[in-house]
Amino acid sequence: MKKLTALALGLLTATTVFAGSETPFPADFKSYTHASTPLTHIGALPGCDADVSSLPKIYQETVSTYCAIKPGGPGKVDVLVKPSAMDAYKKRTGKFKDGDTFILWLKDIKAIFVTTYKGGKPLYGAYTEDGKDIAGAPGSGLNPQDCRTCHTGYAAFCVNGQCGQQK
Repeated sequence: MKKLTALALGLLTATTVFAGSETPFPADFKSYTHASTPLTHIGALPGCDADVSSLPKIYQETVSTYCAIKPGGPGKVDVLVKPSAMDAYKKRTGKFKDGDTFILWLKDIKAIFVTTYKGGKPLYGAYTEDGKDIAGAPGSGLNPQDCRTCHTGYAAFCVNGQCGQQK
């Protein structure tokens, strides 16, 4: 019994350490404002068999990450912004108020990747559309640290957690 209890505690600890979003699930995300971006004009990320070698490195890595999540590619996408954050989102200065939130919605996968701000810093999360936390182990592409690494590693495309074309 002691071994079983120790195993259960070990698994619980490992799950807590290796999984978990830093953001709350935005249950009202479908009411957010649709952002007009080059990605939303296309409507989908390239499939896994697409030649993305001519695209900027951030897009190549994005496709690679999301193809690891769903073979064939992530498919349809949308970018949603909490209505109160839309002005800050459009300015692209990286200055957001606590609670400002935007989302990359992978519609075919039925997952949302959430960026929410606290103390001026971005926090990350990954959820199913119905709110199940799917932030995974480091290196999975769904862990908040994986998000942070990408969102801070491409200064030409990302400003304080917000990625996309610069003004």
